[in-house]
Amino acid sequence: MKRALRGSQVVGSWSAILLLFMGSWNAHAQSCQTASEMEAASKTAIQGAAQRYFDMAAKGDVASLRQNSIASLAADFAGIEGTIKENQPNLAGGQAAIKSYFLLDASGAAPIPNAEFYCGVFGKNGQTANSAAFYLNNLPPAKYAVVLLDATSSAGRTMFSEILQQAGSDWKLGGLYIKPAQIGGHDSDWFLTRAREYKAKGQMHNAWFYYEEARSLISPLPFMSTLATDKLFDESQNLQPTDLPSGGKTADVPAGAVTYKMTAVFPQLVDKDLDLIVRYQSANVANTNQAYQDNVAVMKAMLQKWPELREAFAGIVARAVDASGRDYGTLLAMKDIK
Repeated sequence: MKRALRGSQVVGSWSAILLLFMGSWNAHAQSCQTASEMEAASKTAIQGAAQRYFDMAAKGDVASLRQNSIASLAADFAGIEGTIKENQPNLAGGQAAIKSYFLLDASGAAPIPNAEFYCGVFGKNGQTANSAAFYLNNLPPAKYAVVLLDATSSAGRTMFSEILQQAGSDWKLGGLYIKPAQIGGHDSDWFLTRAREYKAKGQMHNAWFYYEEARSLISPLPFMSTLATDKLFDESQNLQPTDLPSGGKTADVPAGAVTYKMTAVFPQLVDKDLDLIVRYQSANVANTNQAYQDNVAVMKAMLQKWPELREAFAGIVARAVDASGRDYGTLLAMKDIK
């Protein structure tokens, strides 16, 4: 089974080109080469382009990045520009090292509905230490390079991932994903250790959320799986609580005479604290006084239902979202939710 990654942790976009594909492993795979399998000229061109685009991003030079992007991305560059500005404190003055890169050949005459790329050597049990798999939907015919970089600055380590598309002898930017490699100073191994501790104590909600963080911190791209992400998926797949929203389905949290319908619950770093974010349906957020009262009621109801959350998170952010998509959020520290 394919290891689906949590999309909410992704920062960046690949315009309309790449979407997370949730299909079967059994679909026909496309051609992929790892760095060790590529010709020297391809290696040099891909590495050079990837490093240039990182340098542009680190300097905040979004104009040059846009000029070096594929046409569809350049025409809708707001997402990339926002991503770079948001992550500028983590990139400024930083140095990047290319961790790995892959050449995906999707040559043909028409978009590929369900493209799957298996890169490197796979064993009888699936992935190996140097393999990777990519799952893409409606992929236009072209040659692509996926380049994973580790960026280091005074702010820490950042996962900087580029999608390049070949255009003649050039490699144009087709997408950019930027993610922290640590949350609150803690890496994937730290969250995995805490997840196992919560599991041992029977705190399954805390365990699930921390497994999610552990997997996110080793997952540079939402449409990529590796041996490490597969192992974490296998370890945690049976732990997902049934009383949390998932797969587009809401989950109820009762608060007295009112039952709120949660649409998403996930951890997120807010300033320097790991908080729990909850989104829920609201009839109307225009009345901010009522929205605030509802937000507080949802927080109290969550802690009444799952008191273990006080141990794992510094606070809760409740966001009331109405049918139009407008929202109203409230943040409270755990000590202030009584």
